[in-house]
Amino acid sequence: MKNEVKKIGIPDVLKAYWRGIRSQKAVMFFTIFAFTIGNVLFVIIPLFYKRFFDLLTTNEINNATAVSLVHIIFEVLVLNIVIMIIMRLAFIALNSLESSTMSRLRQMSFDYMINHSYSFFANNFTGSLTQRVNRFSRSFERLYDTLVFQVIPLTINIVGALIIVWLYKPFIAQIMLIWLAFIMLFNFIFSRWKVKYDIASAKADTATTAVLADNVTNQSAIILFNNFQKESESFKKTSDDQARAQRFTWNLSAIIDGVQIFCMVFVEFVVFYYAIKYWQLGTITIGTFVLIQSYVIGLSQKLWDFGRILRNLHEAFADSKEMVEILAKPHEVQNISGATSLEVREGSIIFKNVQFNFNETRAVLDGFDLDIKGGEKIALIGPSGAGKSTIIKTLLRMYDLTSGVILIDGQDIKRITQESLHQNISLVPQDPILFHRSLLENIRYGKPNATKEEAIEAAKLAHCDEFIDQLPLKYDTLVGERGIKLSGGERQRIAIARAILKNAPILVLDEATSSLDSHSESLIQDALDKLMKGKTSIVIAHRLSTIRKMDRIVVVEAGKVLEDGDHDSLLSKDSGLYKKLWNLQAGGFIKDSG
Repeated sequence: MKNEVKKIGIPDVLKAYWRGIRSQKAVMFFTIFAFTIGNVLFVIIPLFYKRFFDLLTTNEINNATAVSLVHIIFEVLVLNIVIMIIMRLAFIALNSLESSTMSRLRQMSFDYMINHSYSFFANNFTGSLTQRVNRFSRSFERLYDTLVFQVIPLTINIVGALIIVWLYKPFIAQIMLIWLAFIMLFNFIFSRWKVKYDIASAKADTATTAVLADNVTNQSAIILFNNFQKESESFKKTSDDQARAQRFTWNLSAIIDGVQIFCMVFVEFVVFYYAIKYWQLGTITIGTFVLIQSYVIGLSQKLWDFGRILRNLHEAFADSKEMVEILAKPHEVQNISGATSLEVREGSIIFKNVQFNFNETRAVLDGFDLDIKGGEKIALIGPSGAGKSTIIKTLLRMYDLTSGVILIDGQDIKRITQESLHQNISLVPQDPILFHRSLLENIRYGKPNATKEEAIEAAKLAHCDEFIDQLPLKYDTLVGERGIKLSGGERQRIAIARAILKNAPILVLDEATSSLDSHSESLIQDALDKLMKGKTSIVIAHRLSTIRKMDRIVVVEAGKVLEDGDHDSLLSKDSGLYKKLWNLQAGGFIKDSG
């Protein structure tokens, strides 16, 4: 929101690549050196064939000539074996370098991206973020392959061929130089102009992935609301936009290929025409003619790749740009320099004149003040949009405050590490999101080093065993993506078990029993009562029957505390908001006889 991302250029992408490759820089230099030596030897081989054809056409057929010819092809054989060995070693090193670097780039992207703020993920599609990470690592492979398989061979072939041909016929070398300069300049200018369309094509691909992921995630809503046709048409439009962007870039590539073909055919004709003239005059031998021909044909094949080289470089840049933008974007919420670990002694929490605005315009919390004593159990209630969930998010530092301060045992949460803050707070959210892992792994997520017995005990306290024991694989059952194989109530019980296992000194329950039926809720309520003992507890609830026994009930409206007291004192206020809400709901409650 408040951090603007700088414009990303090619140097920024290369720096990001270097962060992934630098731990293997020796391997990188070896691959470059080996591919360079191998290609230098390839350029030298035509000189042996020049000698071969000169002997073949100028000497008489005798044993001495035959021995010399065999000696030349034996030298070529040895040279090819040396090239093969060098290239195999280079390929083995390349495989190690690229696979490891791609893994590090993915890890680097994951580590940095996951630590972005809550608002970052709220503003980006999951599918597009996944696509960016994968394209970033694959673009390195494309870039490095282009370097060792195309850039190095082309450079060495151009320099080597021009030098050698110049030594024999400078005029032909000059023709080749003009041809090379024109082709490369044309490709460079054209590709530079085309890069904006490559970036647009990459963005269109990201947009398609994002829409696809969003629809797959919400498949049940599409079917239940009969919106298949609408979503199909929406996806078709996005996919067609991507197709148009791709088709346009491909057509541009076809144009540049056509220009290159014409130039290559024309220059081959001119070079061979003058070579024939020189041969007629007797100033070049058949061997020299073959040498020039091999270099011209070889360069034509390599130059055919020059446009592709530039395209690969630009496409690699376009594919990397979106991920590098994320890597360059500062974390919105981060530990300050010298941040200390939170030490919870009593668990008191103070919100002091807290102001929080969305997008610097919409005030959600406006001068919010609240003092919670250590071990106190309070409930936050109020109409939708009052700011209850935002209070919790600011306590957990999912957002940083616009102004004001939140203190835990006198420690400003902005001056302590986020890791220690989250370690001391257990959250049971309204809609728990589970990993596509086993039930045991999901429960143990609250305390990774917990034993299986401890996790099962926590599950029993949360009454998870009631449904887990009915499953064929019991605690080894996979829950599906986002816990889709479980009901809402079952997911909430798993989240409660996770909190029980974590056993943090501060507990936050955000509508923790909203997906439970009355029977399950009565069972869980007993577990929650035990869980809250000795802990500072904040409970958000819409069903007021669940919070009657809280130490205090805080009524929030428009980002401020409107009322504060226990159940009986708040009911005694004739015009109080709590009493109005209670009266609205009381008809549906079975009143507690005690």
